[in-house]
Amino acid sequence: LALFQYLELCELQQLFEGILPDMVELALSAPRLCTMPIPLLKSGMNHSLTLSQEQIACLLANAFFCTFPRRNSRKSEYCNYPEINFYRLFEGSSPRKIEKLKTLLCYFRRVTETRPNGLVTFTRQALTSPPDWESSQTQLKRLHITCKGTIEDDGYGMLQVDFANRYVGGGVTGHGLVQEEIRFLINPELIVSRLFTEALEHNECLIITGTEQYSKYSGYAESYKWQKSYKDETPRDDWQRRCTEIVAIDAVKYRHFLEQFLPEKITRELNKAYCGFYRSNSNVKHLPAVATGNWGCGAFGGDTRLKALIQLMAAAEAGRDVAYFTFGDAQLMRDVHEMHTFLAERRVTVGQLYSLFIQYFNEECKNCRTTRPHVSLYSFIFEKVSAPAASNPEQDSRMSHVTPEPQ
Repeated sequence: LALFQYLELCELQQLFEGILPDMVELALSAPRLCTMPIPLLKSGMNHSLTLSQEQIACLLANAFFCTFPRRNSRKSEYCNYPEINFYRLFEGSSPRKIEKLKTLLCYFRRVTETRPNGLVTFTRQALTSPPDWESSQTQLKRLHITCKGTIEDDGYGMLQVDFANRYVGGGVTGHGLVQEEIRFLINPELIVSRLFTEALEHNECLIITGTEQYSKYSGYAESYKWQKSYKDETPRDDWQRRCTEIVAIDAVKYRHFLEQFLPEKITRELNKAYCGFYRSNSNVKHLPAVATGNWGCGAFGGDTRLKALIQLMAAAEAGRDVAYFTFGDAQLMRDVHEMHTFLAERRVTVGQLYSLFIQYFNEECKNCRTTRPHVSLYSFIFEKVSAPAASNPEQDSRMSHVTPEPQ
């Protein structure tokens, strides 16, 4: 294992004489800790599964030692489930995998030294009746947008978005190391969802409540580095779950930039985000804000400015404010803030904005012969929404708040 070459002698000694034997003991405690078969969260199910943190630690120790049968083949009955066994992490010697293993071994050291005693709930939620976006009279809610900070550090008390793969966790047990994989590494209890969560359909999401953060990190993708152990002080609820709610929503992957402006693609993304944000049994007045960012951009080819508006619309329809993290992109922060302020001042509804998207596709994208339209989406919206701002005494409270970029 390449990891061994990167460890000091004392670290190797701790690994072989302490952590690994303790992990073996933890893995072997499965018959005592997991007395019933783990139910599967199958496609189309609106169902919740609650596990203790100790049960999860036991299951993840088994994943580390690759003991789950019939889960390494795409031909088994689990072919529509993510991989759970960690065997890919032991292949090759990429720096990514070494940093991943350091992060995971930090978790295993912690849970074998002191058994955790909380609970974690996994809820698969399907959206059966999506909103009629074109006729929606809902207005955008408040926005806080910043180019500083992260969802996990600054989204306390909010619904935190995982920019997911439809196979939750994406490449966490393989080569992947972007937003979703990093969150699954620093909150490793998320990884156990891969054991029982079938691939998400277009109208589904996974909501995870109660996971704990065990590590601090720096960097992203190739520059990712495990930094140190982290003590999570997030309070617990009445169920002894950490008050950390994460929602996994998977965006569409686009081959061509223009594809995402197709009305059916926009509707799909609105419905997916709304599925993650709405709660059927909640008092809308008291739903926490959504902490999100550039969902489905990067490798999935999404346009950051379109995706920001889609998430603002879905959050508004679900009755939530938005805290948006641009991850260092100051220009995007300014652009989205300006657009949100413009739309809020003019009381533009979600339905009107949806109609503007359709209009933009028909006028600028449908017959476009270049890779990108000549007129940007935001320029188009600014031009079309020409009505003067209504005088509104509540306007100040509706305006978005922007954190200035560091000088």
